Amino acid sequence: MKIYPNVEDLNAQLRQLNNKTIVFTNGVFDILHAGHIDLLEFCKNNGDYVIVGINDDLSVKRLKGPTRPVYPLEERMEVLEAVMYTDFIIPFSEDTPLALIKSLYRIDVLVKGGDYKPHQVVGREEVEQAGGTLLIFDFKTYASTTSIIDKLKNP
Repeated sequence: MKIYPNVEDLNAQLRQLNNKTIVFTNGVFDILHAGHIDLLEFCKNNGDYVIVGINDDLSVKRLKGPTRPVYPLEERMEVLEAVMYTDFIIPFSEDTPLALIKSLYRIDVLVKGGDYKPHQVVGREEVEQAGGTLLIFDFKTYASTTSIIDKLKNP
């Protein structure tokens, strides 16, 4: 099982992974594209297990607007579950993953995309204070769900 509906179940699994590197990243993952796959591969190349925190539908609407998400949470998680670079998927309802990051048993590596500067990354301080590190992923190509939607609207 890759999808964990609550932190308690995921933490029970994480407690069994001593001496393994746990990587965390998060996002909406609405229309999965090459940029997402590159990010998840980068995560997997920097650890043994990859946790993906995924925004629930209400938080996506707050962050991206009333027409998003394109796909509901269950479908977005199902697609992520099929990606070989993901090990654990957990939804969160807040606008940022800070509460989730604080509640996870352990994060050794926090990964965010190159559109963020280190001081902008939510949870960086908490992960670093616990002995973990932050890695910023430099996009190979620029792709975004918003640009894909715009292209479909205006071919």
